[in-house]
Amino acid sequence: MESVNSIETTLIAPCGMNCGICLAFLRDKNSCSGCRGDEASKRLSCAKCSISNCEFLKTTPSNFCYDCEKFPCARLKHLDKRYRTKYNMSMIENLNNIKKSGLDNFVQNEQKKWTCNTCGGTICVHRGFCLKCN
Repeated sequence: MESVNSIETTLIAPCGMNCGICLAFLRDKNSCSGCRGDEASKRLSCAKCSISNCEFLKTTPSNFCYDCEKFPCARLKHLDKRYRTKYNMSMIENLNNIKKSGLDNFVQNEQKKWTCNTCGGTICVHRGFCLKCN
């Protein structure tokens, strides 16, 4: 079955979040462009994100947190704990997978993991189901 939504490498945030599975990105109305997308379409919380606006992140060669000398910092640990607890997903694990296997391999695995078996749409990490077919 062909996927309705494809996850691009540009949708992987510096913290390891896959913006392509985020509710703000997937919704039809006032959709977000992702952490690396157009500033005008970002949610305010994303635009003011302390991780993506981190001064250390800007000095990393990859522009991912795993290259930072403070990895994982307190901010990332807090975000990771919240997502592991609420959504069964780890930003730190994502970053370690990107560092180990490369961004393209990570995105391919994410595509498989988050594709709806029923309609080929994308499963939303925040809802736990496909927004196209429920």
